[in-house]
Order: sequence, then structure tokens, then C-alpha cells
Amino acid sequence: MPLFAAAIIIFGLIKRTAVFDEFIKGAKEGFGTLLTIAPSILGLVFAVGLLKSSGAVDVICSAVKPVADYLGFPDEIVPMALLRPVSGSGSTALLIQVFEGNGPDSFPGRVASVLAGSSETTFYATAMYFGSIRVKNIRHTLAAAIAADLTAAILSVVTVRLFFY
Repeated sequence: MPLFAAAIIIFGLIKRTAVFDEFIKGAKEGFGTLLTIAPSILGLVFAVGLLKSSGAVDVICSAVKPVADYLGFPDEIVPMALLRPVSGSGSTALLIQVFEGNGPDSFPGRVASVLAGSSETTFYATAMYFGSIRVKNIRHTLAAAIAADLTAAILSVVTVRLFFY
């Protein structure tokens, strides 16, 4: 990193650019972007906390369990699959719980690993990307992203069954 920073400064001096002034200008633009996306991110963090503390996640998991059982989806992974599109850190905490309870080389551990690597924090990414460019109408983005997350969840089970069991 120090070499990279030195290279930028040297390049700026060669081009006769006021490097520090450009840095300040970029920092101001970054702060403006932060102010643009902060309300979306704060709302999302509040919603995740509300879902966790209210017990809504447990109720949703109970409702989804029969379908998950039919699809051969491990019970331990259902909360993670539901939380992954909403919260990366929350789903990572659930991933660690799966590892501690079942082991990383168990069927649930492997499914959780594939799911973590093949799905996205859909709501966070949508709030961040669209919020940063001030787009209010996301059209089909959310539906397509949720379909991709559902596909990742189902195919994580299929993939682990095909390659490991």
C-alpha cells in the first residue's frame, strides 16, 4: 500500500497535478455519496434488527420448513438461506453456527458453504447501488435477484449431493 500511494503521488507530480487538492475533492465526493446511501443502509440495518429481535425469522423458518424438507434442504440451513439476501454479517454468523454444530465437512456445512459463496446480499446491494445513483424505480431487479438467491439455495443442495454424496 505505501508503494501504491507513493506511485500515485509521483505520477501526480509528473503530470503536474495538485495531488492533495484532488484527494480532498475526491473525499468530498465520497462523503456526498455516503450521505446519499446512508438512509437506505440505516433502514435496512433497522429492518434486519427488527426481524431478528421480533422472532419473525423463526416464524418464517417454521413456515418454510415443510417445503425445505421436501426439497431435501437441511433444517440448519433454512435460517441462513432466508437471512442471506438481507444481511451478510447475519448469514455469516449463522454459517459459523452451522460449522460449530455440524462441522464444515458435514452435509449441512458444505451446503452452507456453497450457499454463502453463490448467493448475494440482495437487499443490501440493491439499496447500496441504486441508492448511490438515486434510482427509486428498481423495476425487475429485486424479483430477478430474489429468483437468483432461490436458485442458489436449491442448487447448493443439488451441487453438494452431486459432488460429495
